[in-house]
Amino acid sequence: MHILFLIINLLALFFISIGDLVFAVIKLSSFILLSLFYLLKQAVQVFIRLPHSLWRQTELTISALARFTWRPLQKTKRRRGRPSKSPLHSFFPQIGTKLRYFVIGFIFSFLFAFLPITVIIFLQDLPHPRELVTRQIPQTTKIYDRNGLLLYEIYASQNRTLISLSDIPSHLKNATLSIEDKNFYTHPGFDISAIVRAFKENNGAGRVLQGGSTITQQLIKSSMLTDERSVTRKAKELILAFWGERIYTKDEILEMYFNQVPYGGTAWGVEAASEIYFNKNVKTLDLAESAFLAGLTASPTTYSPYGPNPGLWKKRQKEVLDRMASLGYITAKQAKNAGDEKLVFAKNQSAFHAPHFVNYVRDFLIKRYGIAIVERGGLQVKTSLDLKLQTNVEKIVKDQVAKDSYLNLSNGAALVSDPINGDILAMVGSKDFNDPQGGNVNIATSKRQPGSTIKVITYSAALSNGFTAASLVSDTPTTFPQASGINYTPVNYDGKFHGQIPLRIALANSYNIPAVKILQQIGIPTMVHLAEDMGVKSWNSDRDYGLSLTLGSAEVTMLDMATVNGTLANEGRRVDLNPILKISNYKGDILEEKDDTPGQQVLQPGVAYIVSSILSDNAARAIAFGPNSPLNIPGHTVSVKTGTTDNKRDNWTNGYTPNFVVSAWVGNNDNTPMSQALASGITGAAPIWNRVMTLLIGNKPDVKQPVPTGIISQPCNGRIEYFLEGTEKNVPCRFTSPTQQPKP
Repeated sequence: MHILFLIINLLALFFISIGDLVFAVIKLSSFILLSLFYLLKQAVQVFIRLPHSLWRQTELTISALARFTWRPLQKTKRRRGRPSKSPLHSFFPQIGTKLRYFVIGFIFSFLFAFLPITVIIFLQDLPHPRELVTRQIPQTTKIYDRNGLLLYEIYASQNRTLISLSDIPSHLKNATLSIEDKNFYTHPGFDISAIVRAFKENNGAGRVLQGGSTITQQLIKSSMLTDERSVTRKAKELILAFWGERIYTKDEILEMYFNQVPYGGTAWGVEAASEIYFNKNVKTLDLAESAFLAGLTASPTTYSPYGPNPGLWKKRQKEVLDRMASLGYITAKQAKNAGDEKLVFAKNQSAFHAPHFVNYVRDFLIKRYGIAIVERGGLQVKTSLDLKLQTNVEKIVKDQVAKDSYLNLSNGAALVSDPINGDILAMVGSKDFNDPQGGNVNIATSKRQPGSTIKVITYSAALSNGFTAASLVSDTPTTFPQASGINYTPVNYDGKFHGQIPLRIALANSYNIPAVKILQQIGIPTMVHLAEDMGVKSWNSDRDYGLSLTLGSAEVTMLDMATVNGTLANEGRRVDLNPILKISNYKGDILEEKDDTPGQQVLQPGVAYIVSSILSDNAARAIAFGPNSPLNIPGHTVSVKTGTTDNKRDNWTNGYTPNFVVSAWVGNNDNTPMSQALASGITGAAPIWNRVMTLLIGNKPDVKQPVPTGIISQPCNGRIEYFLEGTEKNVPCRFTSPTQQPKP
């Protein structure tokens, strides 16, 4: 506070001193002018007789200037009959003078010192618009697997052929101007009306719906600046756009725009875009194709026919055509005909390994470094993927989906990760990336209902809140009243009720009613908070979930479930999935490298051990699944949980050892129900999971989870049961196992 007060006083003294200096200069100037005036008057009157009024007017003007500066320093004599000065004025006799000095000093310093210096510093940091034609050629970004095998080269198939504006069809030029910058040929580099319109639209919607950047600004941003959203970056963009338009003609700017703007993926420039999307020269594009390309530049990833939303481009194309019609470039009939035309896109020619994983890594990098650095910065990215394992998992998924097609399932996915360090070893997002029926959609990153696989969180929360593996839970018909007024009555997968059973049996056989009753006792918020701690990022803790949450009513991603199961495999320590091992720039400088972070302890090691023990208990789950199901890998201790959603739209199997987590899914992209003959744990995702896990551990020694401290083992219910220390006496250890009912 003392330092701030000192700074304020010093600034005040500085401004007063500057003001005093300004007044002194004015006083001196007025004195000199007045003196020169009298000398000039005497000299001139010798030779010329000027009107007395003219001399008088000039004299009064100079005198007024002198009085303006001299008056604050003169002591005004008090005239008779006037009231005396107030005590306050007597105490601060110079406050008016000092205030005037302060104001004048501040204005003079701001206009002639601070403002020019600030502008100079800001302008020195700006690149020169001439760099638009002299800048360095972008560097290729390369993505490798963990063993140094090349997965993908961004720009590997790039064909940046520079073309002249005269070679670009008028439909494409008009479409681009219509949707991006209708006032291009009249504004000075920026469009105030577009900026105001965008501000109103975005402010009213509470999010960014449209931008106000001109074509010149977009060229400057994509070629010379970053994607950073800040006032400083926007100011630079505006200045450079204005500056650039003083250097280049409008047609030169438009030509550079068409040659340098990104159209998605490896397509930089409109010629490359035309070849990649339509396998033709830009000269031969028709109206419909031109409207498609014009709409891409706003968000190439969103509107790409090869991206995660392959249908959005049609809506964008119609928007471009409607805008062209409204501006008079085409007729309404031409717009309709072009919109009705079926576009035939060239097959994605960019052959690359692990395509779903590569796109996932690309998005990961863009969020961290920005699209300009990723697609032009020459990054060298070493990922955690094992290409050999990836190839084998891809084959397993494709073969098993084809084999189980009689179950009315058309797609499958799988994910392999390391629970210790979060490495993603394999990611298969669909049975075939090039399948036109949504093969490029990555199921591993898509939100789907998890079914009963989510129960591992419910029972982890229960064991953390007083339950034990031997606690008896009731599997009897129960109806739960809901706030909505509609009663909730869960049923078991087999349609039966099993009475009083130990928690181990309830979880191992995935009975629904006990899980719902347990959730009601521990509370929904308890489960939601633990889910977030264990790795579920798709849920919102503020949302009002119901009891069906424990049966998988809330959507998750495969990445979420891999992290959750990895937490159990890693003795309660959560390690978030990370596909990156090392990133270097084109010079070889390391930008980031994965360390040996131990993770965050979010669950008691004893709880993770007991849950894992239940999920690996083949004898306990044999009641529902039989002793020889695909969930059992002879000679190995593997924890596994299945899940099937209502109407059999999603079927999951998630399992793990201390070294590997494997998640598998089957279903249909359009949510069409699978056959009712599908048996969870027997058919569907379980065979995929079994084949992948067997591939990983089949020829290796069995690896069991170490027994953590604080675990008590003792005979209970006909087996050796495990308890958290202090809970072993909370339950009576008597139970007769129900008759096994193996499923075919």
